[in-house]
Amino acid sequence: MIIVDPKNPIPKYLQISAWLKETIQLGRYKIGEKLPSEIELSRMCRVNRNTLRQAIGELTAEGLLQKVKGVGTFVASTEALPVRHKLNRISSFRRELQQSGVREKTRLLEKGLETPSETVAKNLALDPGTPVLAIRRVRSGDDLPLIYEETYLPADLFGGILEMDLTGSMYDIFTREFGVVLERSEQTIRAVNLSKKIASHLGLKPNSAALYSESVTYNDRNMPVEVLYSYFRGDKYVFEVELGQYHLTP
Repeated sequence: MIIVDPKNPIPKYLQISAWLKETIQLGRYKIGEKLPSEIELSRMCRVNRNTLRQAIGELTAEGLLQKVKGVGTFVASTEALPVRHKLNRISSFRRELQQSGVREKTRLLEKGLETPSETVAKNLALDPGTPVLAIRRVRSGDDLPLIYEETYLPADLFGGILEMDLTGSMYDIFTREFGVVLERSEQTIRAVNLSKKIASHLGLKPNSAALYSESVTYNDRNMPVEVLYSYFRGDKYVFEVELGQYHLTP
């Protein structure tokens, strides 16, 4: 049986993930059952382990598979489940994925001091032209790129942050290293089509659908401490909102 066709223009990892998804939905692998090892699956598919891991990561992010460290990969569901991002609190991407049993990984693309756009300067309550710290990253779950982020920070508040390890939770760094209390965040969300540059970082084609979020985070003195622009893969993410009680207006 040929699982991966080298002549097929579809990426090899997607061919593998489609085959695995089909075998799960046909009942060859039951919920709770352990899959063959990565070495065995790599041999079956005739690909290297990195390609196989990318396919596993695709299905883990969808909720079909769950990886247990030191044990193996298990079937978690027969239906694809998107990653859920709760909007009822300031949340950490790393913690969201950990709760889903997905291994988080962050790739730092750029960091430095930049002259911000007028909008960024205004949102950070800075005079126009005041330099800010800019950090661009790609956030992945089980090696599958999920979010492209651009973070802008006041340089006077976060001096020295560019010398730190920026591949983990920025909010943990703000809190632990700088003593910043993250009190609230204002967010706007809309649907967009990805530019060629951002799509390439997420392993997608240009104009792919995405959810775009602009957020301004404030400290406990009601001062803006972060502007964050995030592009979430439209095929892997849903936003979850908890609403309060309805009150009849007189």
